[in-house]
Amino acid sequence: MKVPIGDASTDATVYRAAPSGGRGLVLAHGAGAGRKHPFMVAIAAGLAARGVDVLTFDFLYMHAGRRVPDGNDLLTACWRAAIARAREVLAPRWLWIGGRSMGGRIASQVAAAGEPGVDGLVLLAYPLHPPDRPERLRAAHLGRIRVPILCVQGERDPFGPPDELGPHFPRATKLVPVAGGHSFAIDDALLDGIAGFIRER
Repeated sequence: MKVPIGDASTDATVYRAAPSGGRGLVLAHGAGAGRKHPFMVAIAAGLAARGVDVLTFDFLYMHAGRRVPDGNDLLTACWRAAIARAREVLAPRWLWIGGRSMGGRIASQVAAAGEPGVDGLVLLAYPLHPPDRPERLRAAHLGRIRVPILCVQGERDPFGPPDELGPHFPRATKLVPVAGGHSFAIDDALLDGIAGFIRER
């Protein structure tokens, strides 16, 4: 389906749960691969099989076939448009947002800005800083987030391993270390944990 963004639009995919119990998740891709990447498909399909409706979408630069991400304002506008589309299509009682790497970072900025009706965040491989540049933190907004956060992070992630992330996130954050680096495997235990975290809240 299409997600309108001003005068433009991008593509989205819905993964329906049966039943969902009113829980929905909007999930964004990372900087280098779109919503059809196997990681995104595995997460979305796996959560749908566990009772969570999922909508994935492409940022405008990815939809246009460009390699370089858009600026922060346009990425944020795309996120807000995807949230609005999810409310129309999924009609969730509880709406979570999140994503992999850059997609999750922009989602966290949207949540920190107080986007209405966002009930929680699912962050996968959060990019705390560029590799080998720990001084360039992307964390100033994190303390303003007032919804539950689940953050899944590879133990050897060059963008920030779990022990680096902990001090920057709100105290209520559930930080889940997993084997791997900035990429990690999707298995039943991980999917069960994400779905369970959403259900509990």
